[in-house]
Amino acid sequence: MLIVRGESAGDRAAVAALRATWAAEQEPGLQDDPEFEGAYSDWLDANPRKFFVAEVDGQLVGMLNLMVFERMPKPGKEPSRWVYLGNVYVLPEFRNAGIGARLVRTAIEFSQGIKAVRMVLSPSSDSHTFYARLGFRPAEELSVLRF
Repeated sequence: MLIVRGESAGDRAAVAALRATWAAEQEPGLQDDPEFEGAYSDWLDANPRKFFVAEVDGQLVGMLNLMVFERMPKPGKEPSRWVYLGNVYVLPEFRNAGIGARLVRTAIEFSQGIKAVRMVLSPSSDSHTFYARLGFRPAEELSVLRF
């Protein structure tokens, strides 16, 4: 049974393991870093995010995270925010079953619930059609300075 939910405190090690598995897909051997869980934990403490996870029969099989940016307030205006969607990942053996889409839809609902004005992401070349099916379009109003 698939459950998509917000991350709980007890999920930290499993989310770190998902990230290590993802990294090893990109560059074999990276998953065998015994220092990684500590480095991940330190990063998360310094960079708070909102995580959503996908769980099948008690096993975490997917994740994503959101960085919520609060805009500087303006006099007489309600505060506003926007959301950066990052690190969407589903274990290979669970792909093409709608889990990634469920994760992203959950993130969209959360973002709408906090009255975000937009959600942005930087898709990989392989994921453009996935995000397009979920309603994402290329943005023209953003500018990028690459280093």
